[in-house]
Amino acid sequence: MNKLSKLNYKAELVGVFGHPVDENPTIIMQEAAFRALNLNWRYLTIEVFPADLEDAIKGIRAFNMRGINLTIPHKVEVLKYLDEVTHDAQLMGAVNTVYRRDNQLIGTNTDGKGFLTSLNLDAKIDPRGKKVVILGAGGAARAISVELSLAGVKEITIVNRSPKRGEELVNLLREKTPVNAHYEPWTSAFPLPSPVDILVNATSIGLFPNTSQKPNIQYDTIRPNLVVCDVIPNPPHTQFLQEAEKRGAKTLDGLGMLVYQGAIGFKLWTGLDAPVKIMKKALSKEFGV
Repeated sequence: MNKLSKLNYKAELVGVFGHPVDENPTIIMQEAAFRALNLNWRYLTIEVFPADLEDAIKGIRAFNMRGINLTIPHKVEVLKYLDEVTHDAQLMGAVNTVYRRDNQLIGTNTDGKGFLTSLNLDAKIDPRGKKVVILGAGGAARAISVELSLAGVKEITIVNRSPKRGEELVNLLREKTPVNAHYEPWTSAFPLPSPVDILVNATSIGLFPNTSQKPNIQYDTIRPNLVVCDVIPNPPHTQFLQEAEKRGAKTLDGLGMLVYQGAIGFKLWTGLDAPVKIMKKALSKEFGV
């Protein structure tokens, strides 16, 4: 038998669906992880328009892909196209990771767990008993607020431009978790309440290429004892975080959340523990941090 016929040339496929998706750096850390473990896997960055999401999910099945990440604007809409959704993702009403189990596509959410791990390990912050303000009420805000609630935060304020989405998230938190939650409208520059311990930008404001943008808050209400977090990984040092640093606040960028949530997805797809240090190093090199 020809020696070459014994080789396997088929790569296992995973990736991300989003719109826009050009700026998503997940490929950098996941492919670094595949190389480190000598896996013949590929991570594809795929632009999927909202009207095409159902067909894109069918494509996962047709191509026998091992899974997919979901980013803006697909995290909520995707639920209707999956075979099963884990309990925590059902609670959040948002999915950011899909994995294959036999012939079933299972949706889960690793965003909040990734954020919480970064808050604990990178910022050295235990959120128990803290008061939190979250900007936004989309998929990332849902995941983060639920995980923080279950981790024992005392109070969460959801600040959002759409009252309907903001109040829906607050009602979810009140009904499904023990946290004290309430909604504040975001119609102008938002003043941070006092006291507050943790501020999280869970919107896409400041995401590449709109790097000069920052959330519309009253920055003079940021105090030195505040922990200011941004979920945006590209660029990691956003204008939002720069403004917070000027006022002496402790900051946490979105790279840690990206790595830790990605490590969970890596394990779900491959069955192997992710090389977290290698993933972090790859992203740090990419962004020069």
